[in-house]
Amino acid sequence: MCANKILLIVYHSLTGGTQQMAEAARDGAAQERGCTVRLLHAAQAGPQDVLAADGYVFATPENLAAISGQLKDFFDRSYYAVLDQINGRPYASLVCAGSDGSNAARQMARIATGWRLKAVAEPLIVCTHAQTPEAILAPKHIADADLEQCRALGEALAAGLVLGVF
Repeated sequence: MCANKILLIVYHSLTGGTQQMAEAARDGAAQERGCTVRLLHAAQAGPQDVLAADGYVFATPENLAAISGQLKDFFDRSYYAVLDQINGRPYASLVCAGSDGSNAARQMARIATGWRLKAVAEPLIVCTHAQTPEAILAPKHIADADLEQCRALGEALAAGLVLGVF
């Protein structure tokens, strides 16, 4: 077993759906001995947190077919401060989408490619089917089956870190 590894989960959530997904990933990762999990809201996370971590989960709602402004702000504040210092580290992404989510996932992948991170899972997109203004702004309740996928992703990423697979 390797020395203790750190998994950083950075998220933004306005209606609670993405937060539930990020917390489920945290709960799954916390099952892995030898891995410390840090769950931070995007407004609280910065370059020092990125540099201190061995792997990442980035979680966002889909807002107007893109990542949330708060997660984009985190990337903007952190991007150049960590460039060329985290090459090859593993990451995964979570998207809470009202319809599709693929563009938000693609946007995160492009940022991660610029950081030269290594994707270790396909983006996990949970669709809430919220299409009206009322449904979009309403508090979200993510289904247990979807939360289980988030837990499994967190656990798998943490296990890979601890075992040195990534």
